[in-house]
Amino acid sequence: MNRREAVLALGSAMALAACGGGASSGGAPVVSVTPPVVPPVVPPVVVPPVVTPPVQGAITFMNASVHDPSVIKVADTYYVFGSHLAAARSTDLMNWTKIADGVNAGNPLFNNVVTALADTFAWSQVTGLWAPDVIQLDNGKFAMYYNSCKGDSPRSAMGLALADKVDGPYVNQQIFLKSGMWGQVSEDGVTIYDALTQPNVVDPNTFRDATGKLWMIYGSYSGGIFILAMDPATGLPVAGQGYGKHVIGGNHSRIEGAYVLYSPQTQYYYLFTSFGGLDANGAYNMRVARSRNPDGPYVDAKGKDMRQVKSNPALPLFDDASIAPFGQKLMGNHQFALAAGETGTPPGYVSPGHNSAVYDAATQQYFLLFHTRFPNTGELHEIRVHELFINGDGWLVAAPFRYVPLSKSVTPLAAQVAVAEVAGSYQLINHGKDMSTALKLSQNIALLADGTIAGAQTGTWQHQGNNLLAITLASGGLFNGVLSRQWHANAQAFVVTFTAQSIDGVSLWGARTGT
Repeated sequence: MNRREAVLALGSAMALAACGGGASSGGAPVVSVTPPVVPPVVPPVVVPPVVTPPVQGAITFMNASVHDPSVIKVADTYYVFGSHLAAARSTDLMNWTKIADGVNAGNPLFNNVVTALADTFAWSQVTGLWAPDVIQLDNGKFAMYYNSCKGDSPRSAMGLALADKVDGPYVNQQIFLKSGMWGQVSEDGVTIYDALTQPNVVDPNTFRDATGKLWMIYGSYSGGIFILAMDPATGLPVAGQGYGKHVIGGNHSRIEGAYVLYSPQTQYYYLFTSFGGLDANGAYNMRVARSRNPDGPYVDAKGKDMRQVKSNPALPLFDDASIAPFGQKLMGNHQFALAAGETGTPPGYVSPGHNSAVYDAATQQYFLLFHTRFPNTGELHEIRVHELFINGDGWLVAAPFRYVPLSKSVTPLAAQVAVAEVAGSYQLINHGKDMSTALKLSQNIALLADGTIAGAQTGTWQHQGNNLLAITLASGGLFNGVLSRQWHANAQAFVVTFTAQSIDGVSLWGARTGT
């Protein structure tokens, strides 16, 4: 080949070698691949679901009118028996079903009560029955202690009727006490009956003490309240006691409706009575005294012996001024105002009284059952139930509103009220100590976070743990109380409340308003 051809051949060979395509390299040809473009992953936008908080629905009640309700619990049902042979039952202390009413042949509690108790009505001179009491005896029988009173005098008879079931029918056994036997020997077999010092035999309450011994406390106005030891086998008074032992009242003091409740926590017997008159203009109010013994002596927080609490016979009949300073006043006439955002009728009571009380050992709760009238509704009356608490001084104090269990709340609520939950605005009721038909109206106060009280009342407050609260008012001294959460129907919510009491026997109620 010539020179030019040789140069061209050499150039071609060098070009092939530079591209790596020569057979002498021993490797596969390299192919250049461009990777695909992957778009970035964008997480989906998650929109949180809209959570609607549960709405507290209205809590409803079924009300019943039973005057002077006396309670007994049988299995899971509460029964109340009252004047005019009225009775009702409830399983929740909120909804009551009336099961009897009226002293007439059709009342299911007796097989024709008019004829069954004819001897009772013959003595009292009226076909009428006052506040009874029912208890179950050791033999399983239910004992009804019935009583009939003429009304304008203490001419009364009290007797015993028995039944196999709590709702009857009851079978009369006998009359065992009489009063109002003018000019004749009284039940003590010695003295001529005297209404200033001897009882009107009505309004019984039969109870067992801590050892199981049976007692009956009874009486209204006249010579006061008396107590008898009872035979648990027969249900009748132990023989030889006459009218029994005097406990409180006399000289026609307006004191009646005695009821005794034993507390296993404090080991006190608490004596409830109602001072004043029962009608809308009677200034009825409930009071408490206590004793270590079922038959007394009963005292108030200042140590006043209730046997000395009686009217002055030199003063006009039904002298309230002599008895008003004594006993621990649980409640009387009162009314809360409607706070901002609240609706309905302003809550309040007129002449609340003639109560009974019950202790639920399973839940360790105490309940107060009573009848009450209401502002601007005349003589209309209904059963009400309030929870009772024990304050730091060992006295029973009553919740400000009627009982609704916390389980009715749509959101779980703790029974304990933390200190941070206490500060805020409240409506305050001061029940005072007087016996008055005037309504005690609520005042606006604030429990401030620094432990002071501002508004219509000034002073200090202290959370003492375990729902105990101490309030000191510049105008009223120290009140020891209990915090709780209560259903406030006008606010349609459970609100923080307190109930407190002073050594003078004055009760304060507070209900939280707003936030």
